[in-house]
Amino acid sequence: MVHVYNCHPFCSQQIVQVEQEPGMVCCGGGALFVVATGGCKVEAYSVEREGCPLICRFATMGTVKSIQHSKIGDYLVTIEEKNNATYLRAYTNWRYQAEEKARVGVRLLGHLLRGASVRGGVQMEIIEIPLSERPLAVACCSITGDLLVGCENTLVLFTLRRQNQQSLNQSQQILQSTWPNSQQSSSQSQGQSSSSNQNVSILDFERSVILHLPKIKPKRVALCGGYVAVQAELEVLVLKLDASSEPKTRGESSETNKADHLEDQADFLVLPRHQELLGDRAKDCDIPVSIEKTGLEDRGQYTLSYVLFRRFSPDFFQGCNVEETQLHSLQLYPLFTSNQSVSLEEPACVFCFFSLPTAGYLYSLKGGVELLSAYQYPEKVLEAVLTDHLLHVITKNALQCFTVRCAAVAARIEDPYIDTTMKACPPCSLEVCALRMQLFIGLRSVCVYGRHVILLSTADTETPEETERTTQRRGLQLKEHTMLTGIFLAVGIDPATTPALESLLSRPFLQQYPRSVRSRKWTISSPKETSSAGHGWNLYVVDTVTPLTLYQEMIEYSQRYAETNPQAQSLRHLLSEAHLLLRASLLQTSGQQQNSEGDPAAPLQTDADKPAEKQTAVQTDRQELEEALGQNCAQLGDCFSRGSQNDCHLALPYYRMSGLSVTEVMARNRPHPSSPHSYGAGFLFYLKHYLLEETEQILSQEAADEVIDIFSQSEPSQLVSVCASPSMVNMSPARTLRILQHLEDTAGVSVPLTITMATMMLLLDDLPQYTQLMERHAEMLLVYGFIEESRLLLHGGGGGQHTHIRPTALTRQLAKSHPGLLVAAMVALHENNKVQLEQADHIFKELGCENCLQVDFWEAMLMASSQDAVIQELLFRLASVYIDRLTNSNSDAHANAPHTPSRRKPLKSADDLINSCSHYGGLYPWLTVLSPAHITSSQHLEALHKLQSLLCGPSLSVGSVGPLLERLSEETLWGFSLHLLCATRRGQYDRSIEKLLDRCPQAIIAYANHQLQDKNMALWWQKLLPELCNRTRAAADNSILLSALKETLVVVAMETSPTEFLELIPDDGTASYFLPHLLACSQRHLLA
Repeated sequence: MVHVYNCHPFCSQQIVQVEQEPGMVCCGGGALFVVATGGCKVEAYSVEREGCPLICRFATMGTVKSIQHSKIGDYLVTIEEKNNATYLRAYTNWRYQAEEKARVGVRLLGHLLRGASVRGGVQMEIIEIPLSERPLAVACCSITGDLLVGCENTLVLFTLRRQNQQSLNQSQQILQSTWPNSQQSSSQSQGQSSSSNQNVSILDFERSVILHLPKIKPKRVALCGGYVAVQAELEVLVLKLDASSEPKTRGESSETNKADHLEDQADFLVLPRHQELLGDRAKDCDIPVSIEKTGLEDRGQYTLSYVLFRRFSPDFFQGCNVEETQLHSLQLYPLFTSNQSVSLEEPACVFCFFSLPTAGYLYSLKGGVELLSAYQYPEKVLEAVLTDHLLHVITKNALQCFTVRCAAVAARIEDPYIDTTMKACPPCSLEVCALRMQLFIGLRSVCVYGRHVILLSTADTETPEETERTTQRRGLQLKEHTMLTGIFLAVGIDPATTPALESLLSRPFLQQYPRSVRSRKWTISSPKETSSAGHGWNLYVVDTVTPLTLYQEMIEYSQRYAETNPQAQSLRHLLSEAHLLLRASLLQTSGQQQNSEGDPAAPLQTDADKPAEKQTAVQTDRQELEEALGQNCAQLGDCFSRGSQNDCHLALPYYRMSGLSVTEVMARNRPHPSSPHSYGAGFLFYLKHYLLEETEQILSQEAADEVIDIFSQSEPSQLVSVCASPSMVNMSPARTLRILQHLEDTAGVSVPLTITMATMMLLLDDLPQYTQLMERHAEMLLVYGFIEESRLLLHGGGGGQHTHIRPTALTRQLAKSHPGLLVAAMVALHENNKVQLEQADHIFKELGCENCLQVDFWEAMLMASSQDAVIQELLFRLASVYIDRLTNSNSDAHANAPHTPSRRKPLKSADDLINSCSHYGGLYPWLTVLSPAHITSSQHLEALHKLQSLLCGPSLSVGSVGPLLERLSEETLWGFSLHLLCATRRGQYDRSIEKLLDRCPQAIIAYANHQLQDKNMALWWQKLLPELCNRTRAAADNSILLSALKETLVVVAMETSPTEFLELIPDDGTASYFLPHLLACSQRHLLA
């Protein structure tokens, strides 16, 4: 479906004062090129200046049959005929023909001239490009300046080369040394002028690659950034050429043999079937392509891939003649995004357009091939041209514009946030629309440069060729009718008696199909020429309005729909068209500076100060376009805010892109008092997302109360989430409490609603009512309520770990009155991914509880968490805290510094943690012997027991806390116990036994009974017994050592044989002392 809007895309037109009747035209580089009828002279007119003054004129070497301009290199390429021969020529430096009697150099491809060319290329050059076949079509790449030539069954690609003046001088010196007598006088003059033209580059072409297409005859070709498009009468093929350094074998030559059978089918009627093959499927078409590389300098190989194939089948009953079934207007169009440079030679988007007389087709080629738009024309279209903003088409008597979807594709490539809740853009599949048409008489051709549309019209209604063709067609129709009637009569059917057959025979058949359908033999068809006895002609330059002006007219036009039906689909469609128009303009303005830098004509057309002025103008235009885009987004947001449920979500990204505040959006969506409509689904969707996100914009009390009213009327179930939003801190608590109480009366009691009401009571300083509401539910139910709506406790944190997060008033109150509930809630939020560990730490620091509640939170987290990384982090933090507490209390027991730990009792004691958390191990029995004789504080003892418990547990890594324990001295028994624990955990039993015997021998038996078991049992007699014997020998009256020795001998006698026991007795030992133990060992051995 094509929408039609009566907007005016054209602002003015002027007639180009051409002396002779134009035969064909083309444009580029700010110039309009007119080929006079007869085709041997080209005139260039400036389309960027008022009145289109003449730039220059020059004669061609033959009759011009086709002409194209290349933006890169600023050259013209023509297909010319002379003496029944066809030539391909390129015209460079054509602007210098503005000088009177300027010289012209003619040379062959690859052969650079001496003389004027060497002096800097300050004259026009005609480059003769030899071909082995007759050229049929030609195209220039708008990105690289390369040249593509379509011949009978081949495509030849020429690469544009530039050679600077310095290299030319070097080659000239070589030539002069080889030919010393060659024009010495001219070389002297060259030396004088070349010094001022060292930076001028000379253009040349190199034949790069040849593509063989035996099954298709090019009528038109296109080239853009490696994409090659070929158009036949009813077929379009798009290929992608990529340079590759890998060697490639010539294995495609066998494909050309498939065309041999076509000669046998020349006498048959071959009806092509309709086909559309996109992407990788395009290689399944029946058109083989082979590569022949001919480049001399470029050593790289080329790889070929199929991109798109489209074949059309003519309709028997369409009633079209031969010309009406042919494709035309093939075009490859690149589009760069604003964050690209044109010099990259890799456009973000490439589009392919081609057209039948009744329909046009626009495809996107990069990032997946897809059909963007199909244009249904109201009447037969002769030619069409695609631009950034519009598609211009001409019929015989009108110029019409259609909108395009190129900007929608480019926007999605440029911005990855398109089609999210952050940003939006109308879809690529949006139906196109036609704008107002402009009437002309006898239009023949159209071309476009920037905002200038050039039209060639002639008043001839029918040329002699068309008259002759009509006569031949009528004769053929009569012959067909007679032949088919005879066939029916031969089989006994009289068509005259059957109205259906009579109607069928009255239709033309064979002439409906192009020559390529009736016969595959090659025929030469010369283009139509204007009659010499013409009745008049005109060459128009029609200027289109600026995109901003057209946008404003679209907005004015949309007001008609907004006044009658604000939810009309046409209003949304027109605003979407305006949006894409602005996006295309922003893409164009971002590349204007880059394009002007690459325009070779700029130095001849502008003064030194004009580039700066142009850049300022571009910046100003961009600001205006961005402001207009913001306004358009606001209008689209208004449309979707009142739209249906299917697309109401689009109100959110459009309102965000508009830059409007939430207060402004609310003002735009207030229903009129007389309107029966309430708030739209899109507006509520926007408002909910705004309140759910953590933004810094805080609503005033008036706006916050209005939000409460909106949701109390539209979605009361969302009131708890609305009240918990950080943007709503200024709402009236008393007024909100009444609404919440009404909600509770109607919807029933819920835990989040009760907590929200308690928060309102807290804001009203009604602590008794707050306490009463909080005591309605058990602590675990309150924790579930906080999980359901975490923003009752925390504001911020929606952006990740490093996002600023802050406690609410309820959180501060819980820290004072219900610290256990707060810790349990924070643990639950962490385990449900509502808050991260660092964010929770920040909350406790904000509350001033980093020395108490924060540690309680870590201990609770250690009990609840199952993530190994979190557990190890918590173990290290808790060990550090316990060591800090021990260090601070030991260094200054009476200090009143700010860093002194809080006196509040921890939520969990050491015994609680040992009993409830597997990471806290039970205290070893020998640690009780090492307990200090007197304790300075209960917190000191609590920290000591918790640290000892962690060291006795299975999870804490001794290596991670070892450096921290160095801060603790071994002078005290509790400090010694911690170091001894670490040494034991490391397996240093020998050293531990020695240190324990030195510091606290009374604990050695308890230590040995617990630690020297199983695989360490041998240490009783290998280490402990010798140590005790040696120490007892030195201090025979030491009762502690004697008692320890006796206990050790009992254990050794139980674990060894009599022989082993005898070997362990020292030589100087008293027999009476060891004999009872030896006897016990022998008795045990006999019983065993």
